[in-house]
Amino acid sequence: MNPEHVQTRDIRSAVITVSSSRTKETDKSGATILHLLEGAGIGIAAYAIVPDRVDAIRSEVIKVLEHADCVILNGGTGLTHDDCTLEAVLPLLDKKIEGFGELFRMLSYHDIGTSALLSRAAAGISGGKAIFCIPGSTGAVKLATSALIIPEIAHILTHATK
Repeated sequence: MNPEHVQTRDIRSAVITVSSSRTKETDKSGATILHLLEGAGIGIAAYAIVPDRVDAIRSEVIKVLEHADCVILNGGTGLTHDDCTLEAVLPLLDKKIEGFGELFRMLSYHDIGTSALLSRAAAGISGGKAIFCIPGSTGAVKLATSALIIPEIAHILTHATK
């Protein structure tokens, strides 16, 4: 990667777990994301758990965008009737990062096989800030956060804020 394409900056992140059953004590996926971000030197501006409802998800994203450069939502990206993270987030995006979902599914395929096609993992930019929507399993959050988000977040934000 060309160093001119990446600005050195402090990055503030927010983690939102979408679940109607998890609590801060039982949210292993949210804790995993927080641990990985902190280990990479990325600051945590907010952490929340919200129910699987479009209004609750969208409201929390808008709230944390006031303090965070990068928002990672985990959960609610599948095909069940209550999976609505993308329906809440996509209208907020100025631009989608198509390659994020494509790469996530490709990498997931190596771990879980053809079940990877059920994932609607997605990412985009809203007001110069990055938003990532990933599945809520611990394996999925480890993969997305460590293999895709952390290595590219400074690069993404550099381009998003030009």
